[in-house]
Amino acid sequence: MKKLRGAFTALITPMNEDGSVDYEGFRTLVRYQLESGISGLVPLGTTGETPTLDESEEDVLIDITMEEAKGKVPIIVGAGSNNTRDAVKYVKRAKQKGADYALVVTPYYNKPNDEGIYRHFAACAEVGLPIIVYNIAGRTGKNISTALLARIAELPNIAGVKEASGDLSQMMDVIGLIASKKPDFTVLSGDDAFTVPLASLGGDGVISVLSNIDPAGITKMTLAALEGDFPTARQMHYKFLPAFKAAFVETNPVPIKAAMAMKGLPSGTLRLPLCGLSKENEPIVREAFAKAGIL
Repeated sequence: MKKLRGAFTALITPMNEDGSVDYEGFRTLVRYQLESGISGLVPLGTTGETPTLDESEEDVLIDITMEEAKGKVPIIVGAGSNNTRDAVKYVKRAKQKGADYALVVTPYYNKPNDEGIYRHFAACAEVGLPIIVYNIAGRTGKNISTALLARIAELPNIAGVKEASGDLSQMMDVIGLIASKKPDFTVLSGDDAFTVPLASLGGDGVISVLSNIDPAGITKMTLAALEGDFPTARQMHYKFLPAFKAAFVETNPVPIKAAMAMKGLPSGTLRLPLCGLSKENEPIVREAFAKAGIL
């Protein structure tokens, strides 16, 4: 399996006004990503509002992604659950539908100990599809320590990590203690603002929110950093920085969906318990994305 490097879009799920999934809008977004030169696609992640989708909707979204991508770029399908049996089922579904990787988040809410987390990933790894471990303590309540990740990384079919701990020191440890010894182990940022810093330390790219709206720009910035062109990467990082910050002025994907609507891209409503961007934050998002050259 070729090592993942580049910018991978954590796709939003556009909705119709009645709250149903806008499948044609989703197809339009996938085509937009592919035409813009994105490195790969991640349907059914956090940004896709996956906790509020039912399995039949998820099936269609995976199918559309696979139909449009036609093997042109790697597809990393979200397959996480806080129930290990369900996570295994979702990894099996991703494999059956032809995905290249499964993105498996730390079990959330249950707050398992390290042994429970290890066994969760071991069960998912047994399916035989390469897995990206998704570490995001802010949403799961549990950080995967570097020592635990090193143990998980020794399992078969563990291809890398999406690091969204927000802790650059931890990311350095992951690269220095794991990736440096396992050349095929991918370390991807889970936060757009850490893409360039992480690449400078030996990281491999980003699973991006901002690339929903500007896939060409985020890809250019990421590849510049990965190729060692840091003057270009740094200039683009600071250009995008207002948008990186504004994209999290409320819970993701609320601001990015609002910005995409401002740009005329399919995005639509959100499903409860998420709801639309507050009135006071609308001008903040509009101004930040305009300043970043996106709107």
